[in-house]
Amino acid sequence: MSYRIILAEDHALVRQGIRRIIEDEQNLEVVQEAGDGLELLNALKTIPADLVVLDITMPVMSGIEVLREVKRTFPQVKVLVLTMHKKAEYLNDALSAGADGYLLKEDVARELLSAIDTIHRGEIYVSPLLTTELAHLYVRSRREGTLGHLEEPLTHREIEILTLIAEGKSSKEIAEQLFLSFRTVQNHRTKIMRKLNLRKSADLVKYAIRKGYFTPPP
Repeated sequence: MSYRIILAEDHALVRQGIRRIIEDEQNLEVVQEAGDGLELLNALKTIPADLVVLDITMPVMSGIEVLREVKRTFPQVKVLVLTMHKKAEYLNDALSAGADGYLLKEDVARELLSAIDTIHRGEIYVSPLLTTELAHLYVRSRREGTLGHLEEPLTHREIEILTLIAEGKSSKEIAEQLFLSFRTVQNHRTKIMRKLNLRKSADLVKYAIRKGYFTPPP
């Protein structure tokens, strides 16, 4: 049975090049292409797929936002992130959001099939050029006392509450909006700050903006 892949990339020529590399392999099949994140999420509702090759920079929705939604709604689907970004914070964001692989675009021609095979075996793939960045990230995470995905992932409810905090709502207002008790909201708030190793409400807002949960008004 073929390993079913959806390509999510906004440039048609890039998609064509990736498709050619993939379909040269006997057991790999591109079952759908998507030009933006919303198109990808709609495709996944009707087209069975094992892996999404996801450009992290696309129109309509941010790549991290799309990645997070794929992992929340279709947890069985693996995601290989395509990116031009080499800095540790981008790698951290992708892994924290649930990426199964992080492939630099400059590595696609020589590393794409290796990345797909690694993910198919149930392992995490990171571009060889990022080995040093990954090591730095690991050392930093040890210093900060965070391991695993480098950040303990937030639940859907915690993300919902974090977003409302970023919008400036008080715990009382959040409780009323979500039909929760004030104490429950406070407990969620405490747990969110512990998971993210943050101490101030302002840091929560900055985090929500960086992760794409909240876009401040112009």
